[in-house]
Amino acid sequence: MSWREEVEEIRIRRELAERCGGEAAVERQHAAGKLTVRERIARLCDAGSFREVGKLAGKGSYKDGKLVDFEPAPYVMGLGRLAGRPIAIGGEDYTIRAGTGFGSDRRKGGQGGFVEDLAYEYRIPLINLIDGTGGTVNTVRRKGYSVWPGYGQDGFERSASLLGIVPVVSAVMGTVAGGPAGRAILAHWTVMVRDSSQIFAAGPPVVERAFGHKLHKNELGGAQIAADKAGTIDNVAADEDDCLAQIKRFMSFMPQNVWELPPRAVVGDPVDRCEDALVDIVPRSPRQAYNMKKLVGMIVDRDSLFEIQPSFGRSVITGLARMDGHVVGIVANNPMFGGIVDVKAARKQTHFIDLCDMFHIPLIFLVDVPGLLVGVESESEAIMRFGIQQRYALAQATVPVYTVLVRKCFGVAGGSAIHRGGLNFKIAWPSATWGSLPIEGGVKAAYRREIESAPDPQQREAEIEAELRALSSPFRTAEAFAVEDLIDPRETRPYLCQFIEAAQYRLKTELGPKARFGVRP
Repeated sequence: MSWREEVEEIRIRRELAERCGGEAAVERQHAAGKLTVRERIARLCDAGSFREVGKLAGKGSYKDGKLVDFEPAPYVMGLGRLAGRPIAIGGEDYTIRAGTGFGSDRRKGGQGGFVEDLAYEYRIPLINLIDGTGGTVNTVRRKGYSVWPGYGQDGFERSASLLGIVPVVSAVMGTVAGGPAGRAILAHWTVMVRDSSQIFAAGPPVVERAFGHKLHKNELGGAQIAADKAGTIDNVAADEDDCLAQIKRFMSFMPQNVWELPPRAVVGDPVDRCEDALVDIVPRSPRQAYNMKKLVGMIVDRDSLFEIQPSFGRSVITGLARMDGHVVGIVANNPMFGGIVDVKAARKQTHFIDLCDMFHIPLIFLVDVPGLLVGVESESEAIMRFGIQQRYALAQATVPVYTVLVRKCFGVAGGSAIHRGGLNFKIAWPSATWGSLPIEGGVKAAYRREIESAPDPQQREAEIEAELRALSSPFRTAEAFAVEDLIDPRETRPYLCQFIEAAQYRLKTELGPKARFGVRP
């Protein structure tokens, strides 16, 4: 007696599942410039490492008790490896009924399900490759009654709990709305593909019915809206290969879970590298811009900067990088876009600080900030609330923070670049200047009466400015130890590397989930 017949049926069913939605559906997917979910998983995971779970789930067609056809469940998931490390990975199969659910009691993924439980129970990263349209009004006809939104065994609860313990990545690979769109946002980092992916609460037909506006899906939720303007999605990829490459890059900075430190890499970049160009990169004129991204590149390990949200809140640069192989988070004001903190920049910094603190990544602030953005429009957008949210997030952070004062550091925004709850460690370049307000403009407000009563008000204003400028010299502050060190800009890399290396011993003692108390302003 043998079980060969049943084993052969397993092989046949697996082969049928690998057809996805059939040859015609796969061709349509390719014609749209998109890979199938199986192709995406194969390209992302280490070769031969993907172990699929639930491949036989779906709907079989039978004749005389024999299988004649098989439609796989429109979700593919399982266990794989990325750079040798285990991951949970899954995604909708858009070639099968646009990736909508297949009505089983136990979901494979997409809306909770096994793949999220796998990441949670094994404490391994989760990668969502999202390409599904979510709910449909057809559910009423299929069930015979209307259902409560979010019905069923799997809600957002597991998705939320995952954010406190393992890295979660969401890649929007097609047009997503509703539940799948919500799932995409429940991640530490998100990426979408320009032109071929969109994300919104509801699609163009719903918007047209509600408001009478006929929109293309890119106008409603394409990269220009979702990433550049709204910041809903963090990064944008040129195509699907670039998207998968960015996922690999982001994950290279992440630990497996919050009980581990981020992996150190051997980079071969000397710790004592001192770039001579750093001495001249900051102009003497405070109104003249310079290339902050180039400055960052000369300090961190060569070619290690991976920018997060590069097209959103562009007055500040946030990104992951390495210093002597150790992972660090970079927050740098960008004078090319004024360096001032507006609502978008504040939101961007807040999320990035939370990300770095969650995964034990030290933060480096490279400060050139004239303050918070003022004016009616900025106040209408609640600049103070979002500006203070960023400060609140930093106050709650427990990772080491290093503040490098490059040029300007004023007001509430300047005070939000130091970590008073920790070592409060600040080093400054000789180009740095700081205070409650810039001397220019601040003098007129503070000494208004004295200036107006002087025989020559313009001359008196200039005299007061000169006096205060001399007292505001960074050398005076260094003498008082009100800044921990004043350094040659070329020393920045070796200086920081030494302290980051020493901080690893502290970081090892604080592994595990981070408690969050209080209510964010």
